[in-house]
Amino acid sequence: MMLSFSQFPAALKADIRFVLTDIDDTLTSHGRLPAVVFTAMESLKKAEKRIIPITGRPAGWCDHIARMWPIDGIVGENGAFYFSYDRNRKKMLRRYWKSEKDRKIDRIKLDKIKQDILKMIPGCAVASDQAYREADLAIDYCEDVPPLEMEEADKIVKCFQESGAQAKISSIHVNGWFGDYDKLSMTRLLFEEVFDENLESVKHQVIFTGDSPNDAPMFGYFPNSVGVANVIHFKGKMTHEPAWVTEKEGGYGFAEMVDILLSRHTATMRM
Repeated sequence: MMLSFSQFPAALKADIRFVLTDIDDTLTSHGRLPAVVFTAMESLKKAEKRIIPITGRPAGWCDHIARMWPIDGIVGENGAFYFSYDRNRKKMLRRYWKSEKDRKIDRIKLDKIKQDILKMIPGCAVASDQAYREADLAIDYCEDVPPLEMEEADKIVKCFQESGAQAKISSIHVNGWFGDYDKLSMTRLLFEEVFDENLESVKHQVIFTGDSPNDAPMFGYFPNSVGVANVIHFKGKMTHEPAWVTEKEGGYGFAEMVDILLSRHTATMRM
């Protein structure tokens, strides 16, 4: 049962050190990033919280986000890598789950799956951001194409799985890849290698915010997991659901979560 995040206990707020978040339909609303989201992220930084987007978006986008957003690192392509930009040294750390050689081999296999999916599921398309991807194949079922029924997205998943690939449904794409990794496994590496933290030891100090089935491993792992209100559209279709839910959808829900999270912090500073 998902509880309203407005009831999040004040005693837990001060313990939160890390805010992990999906991007599409969690930070965005109708495909746009509202100004309130950047304001919320800046507020988190001022409160000395670390911010790490955990997304299915491609390496090309993640390089930009790591450099330009007020964040401490980013996990992309559903766990294929993390990037972390050192602003003092002006150096980007790029850590991949698989070698460049293996990723090239995987690309050949994914190209074959792509052709099969496009033939078998009318109306879907290769995602518009595919050219910027390094490890996975993204099939668009509702971002830049007329929305397909969820049953069609399930068929895309089945095509990936029958070829031995993993596949996850996001709010806009079905992503498929070869490799025993997901958002959570790469997040573990990021915490160990960038923050020198054991994720298991600090998971109670983390809030994760998401909205769709590809966030399910994160929802299940973090006790303080939060779904923005549109997560309700996927109720019953996720292996794990968030513990908490916001009243507002998308980026406005994320901003709502941050306002509630920092409310005790802000009150203390005003005293």
